[in-house]
This record gives sequence, C-alpha cells and structure tokens, in this order.
Amino acid sequence: MRPRDLVTTDLGIGLGLRNVHYRHILDRRPRVDFFEILSENYMHTGGRPLHVLDQIAERYPVVMHGVSLNLGSVDPLDRAYLKELKALQARCRARWVSDHLCWTGVGGVGLHDLMPLPYTHEALRHLVRRVRQVQDLLEQPLILENPSTYLEFAHADFGEPEFLGALCSETGCGLLLDLNNVFVCASNHGFDAADYLRRVPWDHVVYFHLAGHTVFDTHRFDTHDHPVSREVWRLYELAHRHSGGRSTVLEWDANIPDFATVHDEARKAAKYRGATRGRQPAASP
Repeated sequence: MRPRDLVTTDLGIGLGLRNVHYRHILDRRPRVDFFEILSENYMHTGGRPLHVLDQIAERYPVVMHGVSLNLGSVDPLDRAYLKELKALQARCRARWVSDHLCWTGVGGVGLHDLMPLPYTHEALRHLVRRVRQVQDLLEQPLILENPSTYLEFAHADFGEPEFLGALCSETGCGLLLDLNNVFVCASNHGFDAADYLRRVPWDHVVYFHLAGHTVFDTHRFDTHDHPVSREVWRLYELAHRHSGGRSTVLEWDANIPDFATVHDEARKAAKYRGATRGRQPAASP
C-alpha cells in the first residue's frame, strides 16, 4: 500500500516517559504537551507498564520510539515484532512510530546497540526495500532517527543529510532529527553542524530530539545523562528557523533526576522556539 502523507503537526514540547516518573505523572498530572514512550518497554509485557500507559494515553498525546526494528540488517524483518508494534500503537493511539537508522543484530543475535550504516548506493537500495515493507505492514509512514556515530566508514557515496533525503524521497518516510546526535557526530568527525542543518530534507522532518551527552578525551558520547549542552541549544534554535517549528522531545535515560528537573530542562525549549518566530535561517550562522 501507499503510506499516508506525513503529519508534521507541532505537538509542542514533550518528554520521554520513564518509569521513575510514573507516580509523579499519575498523581500530579503535570502540564506536559505529550510523551514519547520506548516501544519495547510496553511489548511482551503486561501488568503495571501497560496499566500506566493506558492512563497516560487517556490524558496526553503519545508517540512511540523503538530500538529493535533492526532496519539495516540483512536478517528478515521480524513480522511478529511489527504486528505487536502496530497493536501497541492502536492501544495508546500514538501519533507516530519511530526507530533508528541503524542495524542492531545479525544472524538472529542482538547486539544491544545501534550500529551505523555505510552511506552507499547499495545500503540505500537495501533500506528503501525494508522501509517500504515496514510501512506496508504498519500502514503509515515510518519515522527514522539520524544516528550518533564514533567512527566513519572508509567509503561513502552520500553525506548523511543527502542519504536521508534520498531515503525519504524514495519511501515517503519521515525523519526524527536528533540535534544532540548531529552535534556529537559533528564534534567526533570534524564537520560543521550548521552546514549539516542547511542540507537536511526539512519537508520530511517530523519532530526533534534533545538530550545531553558526555565529553571524553577524544570523543563525545550520546549518553542521555546530562542536561542539554549550550551548543545543542544553539542548533535547536537554528533548526526551528529552518523548519518553521516541529514537536520536540527531551530524552533523559541515565542518572535520571526528579521529574521537576527533567521537566524544567525540557521547558527551556520554549525560549528557543519563541526566539525563532518570524525569523529566517541565517546565511552563515
């Protein structure tokens, strides 16, 4: 089937839903625009996680973000996984289903990590076939996140924005643009993050991720255990000028502080969103 057109409605500023905050959210009903759930946390399970999700989905819009699609692998697509993913979306009425532009296992062995792909014509053809199959099964566009990487392949036929653009053009899929990942990769590989944003296929960007990272001697790592860095906030403001405004999710996955701290960090986005109104992208940020 042909996927429905992408929906890029700006839902506002959302949070990644984490179990350490369940009780606060259910008891206090904080003013959050929407929540992003980690899909696998609510699959092959029952009891409290789904009970909590049902209550949250009654009160807030929900979007889904996964880590197990294994899109770039040569293993057959896991159709049982996709069937359960689709059922979970129906249960929580999620607006979007997203995963990562990566591979996570081969030969039936999961690596428990998000492994990078070469940006070659061969890889593009492989991904186009896989994305189309997934979209046919889900009956909607798939949303894919740009990766954080720490080494580059020796050969590439495309830069990352061009590869993403070609994949979107061929399949109609959408992009989840992770601005922390853009900055981490720019720092690790020595490219200009602002130039990267100028080359993004903006018509296909559905929403943004923000997160913190850790700085080591030679690399930055996408650890999601710190506040958002000043440099990533600058990229976020620039991204809003390019896009005209997109939904935004703050992720915090390790050393998770109390809900108020995470919520306050997410609400900083409002300042940068407001600063972009009526402004065009600068020629040379």
